[in-house]
Amino acid sequence: RSSKLGEIVNGERTKVYGSPSTFTTPYTVDRSKRRRFFYFLIEIDRTLTTMEEPDANRRRICNSCDRPKPMCLCHVLPADLIPTRTEIVILHHPHESRHKLNTTPLLAKSLRHVTRISGRRLRHRHISAGETSRSSPTIYLFPSSPSSPAVTISEFKSLNLLNHQGISNPPLRLIVFDATWKHAKEMVSASEEVLREAGAVRVCLDAGIDESVSGGSIYDSELVLRMEPFGGCVSTVEAVARCLGAIEPDGEEIERKLISVLKEMVRLQSEYLKPMKPRPKLLKKRFQNQQPVEEEEEGGMSF
Repeated sequence: RSSKLGEIVNGERTKVYGSPSTFTTPYTVDRSKRRRFFYFLIEIDRTLTTMEEPDANRRRICNSCDRPKPMCLCHVLPADLIPTRTEIVILHHPHESRHKLNTTPLLAKSLRHVTRISGRRLRHRHISAGETSRSSPTIYLFPSSPSSPAVTISEFKSLNLLNHQGISNPPLRLIVFDATWKHAKEMVSASEEVLREAGAVRVCLDAGIDESVSGGSIYDSELVLRMEPFGGCVSTVEAVARCLGAIEPDGEEIERKLISVLKEMVRLQSEYLKPMKPRPKLLKKRFQNQQPVEEEEEGGMSF
């Protein structure tokens, strides 16, 4: 009878507490649970204490413009969002949206009809998500290329007025790709089908770009904040400002306000940067001995 009882006890212990060779009692299990629960309460208390006592070294963020307090732009942002006949759809690359110097938030804080979409390609639902109808004329801002020519924004304005002469112009949809040059080309290529079905016209700024010329700082300053890849490239907010300046009835005033916000952001940001000296072009070891000779023959060394 005792051996039979021992088998039953060992079986129940195995089912509840694990291996029969491990001596475990309900008391030790409860004590272990109490210990873990005690440590859990300590961790919660530490978390609550940290939340109640904010770090003094952490930057304070303005609740209105979502920028650090020292670089707050509330004093230059419009008190009321600027209304436009043009609906602006910005496809925001996920990498660019995390960049501290990204200018797209300035547009969302300044203009009323702005839709920001985080992604790498346009979808059909993005076109119909705005306030304008699917039949509204659509343009997308991107430089011209040999395979995909673009009309300048001034040419588009004149053609649009000619086609709708005597008729109230319907609202316009402007699609902008906010990303680095490499990513923007990939986004446009991936969105070609949606753009084609929407009847979108490719437009570019009147100045255009020159890929043979190195880009400078997008903020006219000796303090380089962000370098553009080619001459003629501008920031997203400046590109939208120029575009609205050409197609909106009061475009000049809208462009002036947007550029003033951008300039103030640059001024505040530049106070925290030091001037950068141009870096000399580095040569591979096998060319280091050859380059000076060739340059002397040409009339001197250049950097």
